[in-house]
Amino acid sequence: MNEEEAATDPLPPGDLAAPRIARRRDWLPSLIWLIPIVAALVGIGLVARILLNRGPEITLTFESAQGLEAGKTTVRYKDVQIGLVKSIQLSDDRTHVKLQVQLNKEATSFAAKDTRFWVVRPRLDTSGISGLGTLLSGPYIGADAGVSNESSDDFVGLEVPPIILRGSVGRQFILHAADIGSLDFGSPIYFRHIRVGQIVAYDLDTGGKGVTLRAFINAPYDQYVGANTRFWHASGVDLQLNASGLTLRTESLATIVLGGIAFEAPDGVEGEHVAADTAFHLSDDESSAMRPPDGPGQNILMYFDQSIRGLSVGTTVEFRGIVIGEVKSIGVQFDSSSRKILMSVLAVIYPDRLRRLDAATVGEPDTPALRQARVQQLMNLGLRAQLRTGSLLTGQLFVALDLFPKEKVVSVDTSRAIWEIPTVPGSLDALQSQVSEIVAKINKIPFEELAGDMRKTLATLDKTLSAAETTVRGINSDLTPELAAALKDARKTLAAASQTLDNSSPLQQDTRQTLQQLTRAAASITVLTDYLERHPESLLRGKPEQKK
Repeated sequence: MNEEEAATDPLPPGDLAAPRIARRRDWLPSLIWLIPIVAALVGIGLVARILLNRGPEITLTFESAQGLEAGKTTVRYKDVQIGLVKSIQLSDDRTHVKLQVQLNKEATSFAAKDTRFWVVRPRLDTSGISGLGTLLSGPYIGADAGVSNESSDDFVGLEVPPIILRGSVGRQFILHAADIGSLDFGSPIYFRHIRVGQIVAYDLDTGGKGVTLRAFINAPYDQYVGANTRFWHASGVDLQLNASGLTLRTESLATIVLGGIAFEAPDGVEGEHVAADTAFHLSDDESSAMRPPDGPGQNILMYFDQSIRGLSVGTTVEFRGIVIGEVKSIGVQFDSSSRKILMSVLAVIYPDRLRRLDAATVGEPDTPALRQARVQQLMNLGLRAQLRTGSLLTGQLFVALDLFPKEKVVSVDTSRAIWEIPTVPGSLDALQSQVSEIVAKINKIPFEELAGDMRKTLATLDKTLSAAETTVRGINSDLTPELAAALKDARKTLAAASQTLDNSSPLQQDTRQTLQQLTRAAASITVLTDYLERHPESLLRGKPEQKK
């Protein structure tokens, strides 16, 4: 019998063996270990989730970290959070700050090399007011997704928000100008007083003789930019005080403060369609932008023997009211032959401005020989330059080219680069000359001799008046009594005549009776005459007896 059977067989009563205690083996862990295990599993799950949702980590460099806080400042794209600033550190050279930014996994594409980042704060600039929402929430980092296939983990942040974000629909054009004026990044661009774009960049030209601006026109307004489109400064207030008077122009209230550009095509005809980055000239004002092509200019020199106060550089040169040029410079020159100081005025004229008004010459080629022949023909007709007052209010002068047939014929050396045009005195100067001549003639009158003769004449006249006064006194003393008696007799005569002519006087009654008798006699003669005309034989036979 083996040990197992001995252990299972019942022992006889009274022969009990000592019990053997065998410990039961427990393979299940204690329940108390479940809590840390579950916590560890949850932590592992969270870490795994974070790692799975975690995007690339990038470094942003800014000049200042004003308003930014590690663990709080977010990175946003279209107001959607795509990352968080983990830490902010000062660079080794202390010139800028570095931000460690953790991007979300869905924002992995923002690690493209051409992605742009900037700090969004409350800002007032030429593009308007932006970032007002950060007054309560604090600044955040804005982003503009790049399109490059290359990625990077180090970026230099923009200190100024970009004007145009990627994905904006429109086209850019290049503008060349002499100076930038009051324009800046974000300055508005207007088409028929509607804001359609803005300035996105500018830079000096090579050599520093001008500036180049990049203008972005939003769609669908970019279709109105054609080969015939003109751009001009619409900044601030265009106030001109010239010979034409006072002129005030402005595009809008915004351009007065922020500056701006306007564009339009003459007569609304844009011309052929142009591609992006086409270059245009930026004019100073609308009038110069809309001016038709002037063609080649011709420099002319004029000498005036008078004051040119009120004439300035840029003043117009007109031919009978038509602007054909402008003054370029003003100087002084001494003429040794006449020993006079002459005022020299250099101007440029554009003959095509007159030529295009002649329908017969439109489309015909214009050569230097034809221009010279036209100028000589005008000289033969008495072409002269004259200073005239454009406005009595401002006192501004302008140069007028006109025909003076009484002037002698002169020739112009048209082979020279600068043509010398003869001048005539201005209307005011001519009037002053006439007044001076009159004054000179008046000064020649011998007023002292005339005054002496006048004194003698007055003395003689005084004697004559004294004699006349004596005569009158004698007449009054001698003739006055006789005149009084004559007047008395005349009154008596008039009274008698009045009585005679009174209606109740006998003379008047006799006269009336006589007139009545004459009237009756005239009537009888009329009856007799009529009877004799009918019965002339009664002169011989007598009046026949009437039958009873």
